[in-house]
Amino acid sequence: MSNPSHTTNRNAPLENLEEWEDFLKQRYPQPLTSAGFQATNPDKKEEEFRNYESSARPTVREFYRLNHHNQTFDFVQAKKREFGPRTRRTMGVWEAMEFLNTLVDDSDPDTDLSQLEHLLQTAEQIRRDGHPRWFILTGLIHDLGKILCLFGEPQWAVVGDTFPVGCAWSDKVVFHEFFADNPDSREPKYQTRVGVYEEGAGLDTVHLSWGHDEYLYQVVKDYLPQEALYMIRYHSFYPAHRDGAYTYLMNDRDKAMFQWVRAFNPYDLYTKSHQRPNVKELRPFYEGLIAEYLPAQLQW
Repeated sequence: MSNPSHTTNRNAPLENLEEWEDFLKQRYPQPLTSAGFQATNPDKKEEEFRNYESSARPTVREFYRLNHHNQTFDFVQAKKREFGPRTRRTMGVWEAMEFLNTLVDDSDPDTDLSQLEHLLQTAEQIRRDGHPRWFILTGLIHDLGKILCLFGEPQWAVVGDTFPVGCAWSDKVVFHEFFADNPDSREPKYQTRVGVYEEGAGLDTVHLSWGHDEYLYQVVKDYLPQEALYMIRYHSFYPAHRDGAYTYLMNDRDKAMFQWVRAFNPYDLYTKSHQRPNVKELRPFYEGLIAEYLPAQLQW
């Protein structure tokens, strides 16, 4: 998402949302997948992607500073109340993809694809690897929650690595030091290992920092298999699915389902390349796939 005034805009320090994903690629190098797919452009070496120096660029640091300062327990509850009724728009999935496409991003050197094309690219890689149809659909829709930006939400309340609020922050959360300025750091009830939760009670009882994952989960939770819903709801929960943090808050079902979150992660993070999908050619297949699982109209 282009934003020429990002240096003075508290809500949008990133030049585009992909700056956050680029940082993740550096922090979590591309793993080998069981399917053996080449996630990124095979002619482009890892170091040729947008390089960071020894530390993250100032825009990324500022993004995380704002995220870690503002994502409090009370903030998350307020956002769930605000967006829970889903009264902003009524749209089908393809219309929502076209709506997301109005998030213009012309400053990312790693891809010249539109938002819609990137979603199709992710889904097509999953399809080529022979995964179930619901898995392909998940790849298609997983980032649609980013339309929160088009509803006026600040970047730090749309993207970012998610983490539980209402309990002590794991040191596995990136830029952990920025939590020192979070108001919850001065609330003793939020600063124990389990905080307001119970050990092993399950992630359904846990409130994660607010963003596009939880928002889209709320939109589609009545329609998709549980495996798909875990992928959607927790794909940005990097401290858990990449670093193994917060397992003490999970129940056995969460731990089993996180194998699907981990299976999805390479497609989420590493499928970006310059190969442009043929939208007109692919649209009939994906409209049929959408209709197989989701109603013609969804409340956003």
